[in-house]
Amino acid sequence: MSQRVLYLLNISNPDRLASDSGWIFADLLAPALADAGAQVTVAAPAAAGDGRAAFWRTAVPGTKYRARFAPDLDELVAMIREVRPDMVVANQIEAAPAVRTALLEAGSGAVLAGYCHYLPFSFTAGQQLRVDPAFDDAGLGRSVLLAFAAGLAACDRVLVHSGTAASWTAAGASRMSLDLGEKLRVVPAPRDERLVRDPAEAAAPAGGGAVGIYNHRLYAHYGTARFVDVARQMTGPLVRLRVMDLFGDRGSGRTRLDSSPERHRSELAALPGVEVVSDRGDRVRYRQQLAGAHFGIAPFRAGCPWSMSVIDCQGMGLPVIAPRWGWLAEHIDDELLFDTNAEAVALAHRLASDAEFYAVHAKRAHASTADLTPALVAARYLEAIS
Repeated sequence: MSQRVLYLLNISNPDRLASDSGWIFADLLAPALADAGAQVTVAAPAAAGDGRAAFWRTAVPGTKYRARFAPDLDELVAMIREVRPDMVVANQIEAAPAVRTALLEAGSGAVLAGYCHYLPFSFTAGQQLRVDPAFDDAGLGRSVLLAFAAGLAACDRVLVHSGTAASWTAAGASRMSLDLGEKLRVVPAPRDERLVRDPAEAAAPAGGGAVGIYNHRLYAHYGTARFVDVARQMTGPLVRLRVMDLFGDRGSGRTRLDSSPERHRSELAALPGVEVVSDRGDRVRYRQQLAGAHFGIAPFRAGCPWSMSVIDCQGMGLPVIAPRWGWLAEHIDDELLFDTNAEAVALAHRLASDAEFYAVHAKRAHASTADLTPALVAARYLEAIS
């Protein structure tokens, strides 16, 4: 008998789904879970997956804080009673206590798994726990952290993207007197098979120089100010940069909370040798932007537990240079890691001018995603939540 999976998904960017990694993850994973024999219902503000996945439309939360602090218990109970799941996946960890309450009220014995698509904290080099500034508006960071801990406690399984994320999650839980024990599992996100090509097609830069692509959100907490400084130093005869504007024009509610993407977009657009482009939410156009580049640049975000944008580049055979920290240091080849801005510039220039170095790392980049096909990830997913 197939397992019934209820997949609870919050979408933070309903107007630009192609920039919402959680939605993309669900859109790739739901069909793979169906292929593996699961009956999947996606509960979200927008449908994800193919026609085999049932869809329960939920409201769009007004802000990222409402998504964390205001789950609709009545709707959760009704949903559980109708779907009768064997497994519930809560992609908003802070909502897990409400989901556990709804399971109790509905009389369901379903396994509750929480997927940590983000961590609201990171650790400094001195192992000091640091609240993520992205969730600290009006001093709410500590409240988010405590709600996250409550969610971890409510789950039967806690899934994370990487070894780095597992280490940080276990350490953060321990600081709050939680022992996750055997319920902590590493399940990476799937790569998008539409963004995969033979690395032989990733031709080394020719005489016109190399194009580096930065395909990350432009929030201040992603370290974008440092990227602006690096871009200023990196561009020239050897390297031009292409910066993805993933959000476009955001609503006033979102810019009121954080206007840094708009500010950094303007700064980057004013730099010589930097082109700001948009895929307009179209994955075909996005693939074309990646295919026209030669290498990627990772985000300058110290608390990075994983990056779908990095995987997108690597699947296309683009070497990615990255700061030596977090998951980036775990995943990316050591020869492409840097500590200083000058080292980042030197790496970009070497990729632009050393064809043999470039070819080796194009192949390594592509190979690093080989175990991230949706089918392989779905199998690991079902094993982890069973």
